[in-house]
Amino acid sequence: MFKNKRLIAYSFFILLLVAAGCKSQFEKISASNDTGKKYQEGIRLYNEKNYAKALILFDNLIQRYRGRAEAEDLAYYFAYTNYHLQDYTTARYQFKLFADSYPSSPKAEECRYMSAYCYYLESPKFSLDQENTRKAIEALQLFINLYPKSARVAEASKLIDNLRDKLELKSYANAKLYLNIGDYKSAVIAFRNTLRDYPDTKYAEEMEFLSLEAQNLYADNSIETKQEERFAELVSMCNEFIEKYPTSKHIKDTQNRKKQAEKDIVNIKRILLASEKPNKEAQDKQENKTSKDEQ
Repeated sequence: MFKNKRLIAYSFFILLLVAAGCKSQFEKISASNDTGKKYQEGIRLYNEKNYAKALILFDNLIQRYRGRAEAEDLAYYFAYTNYHLQDYTTARYQFKLFADSYPSSPKAEECRYMSAYCYYLESPKFSLDQENTRKAIEALQLFINLYPKSARVAEASKLIDNLRDKLELKSYANAKLYLNIGDYKSAVIAFRNTLRDYPDTKYAEEMEFLSLEAQNLYADNSIETKQEERFAELVSMCNEFIEKYPTSKHIKDTQNRKKQAEKDIVNIKRILLASEKPNKEAQDKQENKTSKDEQ
């Protein structure tokens, strides 16, 4: 049994030596001044999809290869290594740097597209800040402008559409949030702004219907002297909706909302008129009293 333990311990020691030998071999190449050997090892590791180790070697070679014939290929591999490691911020910078540095290269178009695509991959979900989404649209549009005959134009256009859908959804969600928290005036304005900015949005009908709801609540919660004009605006909005979406699932609700708004206008006029009458009588009495005193 003691021999077996020794054998196991010996075998484990051998494995450690082998592992240490493999590691030291990479470290030896990494620390070497033989740039050619280091470059070839980096390519080998890249082709084997060992991107983490390839990156270490490429990163070390980038400055040394500046101005050399191999610099172009190295820059290309370096950008893709970062891409495969999902460091899209560094990758998009390196792809753009490649396209700017080697504009006549056969790979320039690909790298310009990949730089924009990395922006696309960094675009967050719609509920978060959309700065990268806008930058991705700009970068993809720039690619289309620079390479209008590229086979990648169709894909770039599709990506732009996806990003614009996200911006539309973000704007729609922000407007709906105003409605949910009871800021009805801001909700009406936000829905209108979204429809202005995205006239072809697939959310148009739903947003216009929610605008009616927001305007209705805005009028309901206004002071009496402001209600007539705000209900009148609601009636106008209802007419526009009925004309634009005659087959909408919301058409009956909209018609009922319009009828109620018209009734509300009549009622508020009656209330205001009734409140004005006592004031008019009091004013007349005061004028009569003043006239008698003057006599």
